[in-house]
Amino acid sequence: MTHGKTSLSTAIAATMSAAFLLTPPPAYTQGTGPSASEPALSAGFGFVEKSGEELFANVCQGCHMSDGKGATGAGTYPSLAGNSNLEAGGYPLAIVVNGQRGMPPFGAMLSDDQVAAIVNYVRTHFGNRYGDAVTSEDVRGVRR
Repeated sequence: MTHGKTSLSTAIAATMSAAFLLTPPPAYTQGTGPSASEPALSAGFGFVEKSGEELFANVCQGCHMSDGKGATGAGTYPSLAGNSNLEAGGYPLAIVVNGQRGMPPFGAMLSDDQVAAIVNYVRTHFGNRYGDAVTSEDVRGVRR
């Protein structure tokens, strides 16, 4: 009786293996690299992007979404769109550098110029119209 169960198990395993081998892999488009509209991803612990738009696309939009409206699912990612908490430039600087609740601190991975660029971008996009730009000197003050 044991021999029959072993033969059946072997037959099932062989059939499944053959099915997997005969299934073609998914088709992926081949390109020569990132397009001009899609900046390259950073490698390593720091980010290479310089502009607020590039930084938002590669650092922030995974949680806050491309439209800045945030998301709810495995966690809650607040909306940056029309967010009155962004009115005072020091608030988003402190959040980006030091983190808060579920948002990790990015201060060690971003330069002062990068933090200022990303905060200025968020404060002037997604329906936000806070035109008083923060500076790298402001970021240094938050880091102390």
